[in-house]
Amino acid sequence: MRPRVWDGLALLSSSDELVSLREEEDQDKVSPGIHIDSAAVSGTTLGMLVRDLSELDLEGPSIPDPEKIRLLRHAENSRGGMPIYSIEPGIEDNEWVDWQSRWADEQVRFRNLLATIGRNKRWSQVRKRAVIKVAYSKLASPDLGAASTVCAAWWHEESFCLTDELIHERDSRFSKRIRGALSNLRENTPGDWGDDGPTLLVPVQQAHVPSLVNSLIACESVERMEREQ
Repeated sequence: MRPRVWDGLALLSSSDELVSLREEEDQDKVSPGIHIDSAAVSGTTLGMLVRDLSELDLEGPSIPDPEKIRLLRHAENSRGGMPIYSIEPGIEDNEWVDWQSRWADEQVRFRNLLATIGRNKRWSQVRKRAVIKVAYSKLASPDLGAASTVCAAWWHEESFCLTDELIHERDSRFSKRIRGALSNLRENTPGDWGDDGPTLLVPVQQAHVPSLVNSLIACESVERMEREQ
């Protein structure tokens, strides 16, 4: 689903997470599978994701995300270093810290804590509903389609405690920063862009795409961004 030609990379991660991603890669080289094994026994939604994906005939799952690593390496080694942007704000951003604090408050509300009891049932229901949304492709195996339904269940559980207000705020902030990254790419990177301008690649969890696209369409402001490299 990724374009073959792009000019910059924007990840929905913070600068600190990109550092952790590289550290996890080094740790996995020393002790292969250490992060997957840890996640599998964690009892978290990530553990459920790893468990279900491990039952499919696919290469993986892997921690850290091999696609992010591949894209980072490509950006670092192509054209003398392509721009990389961290779309999620860091811990020094007071507005983002406030958002995370309110999300944490939602997670510990009694009704949400109680809802964890029905997590397995909810997980199965979301997977079943997602099946009808998976389109057949000659280029993809049935197991890849099954992986898509598992990821949809994971995204649903990860977002379970998010209110509509919190989702709107998150996607709105991401949209402003994506537009800011694109503006920085256009203004500070040499290139003959033509009428269409440069292409900024933004990998997004499939289930997150609709709300983020709607937010980007509605977004009317730009947050100033600087490249990671």
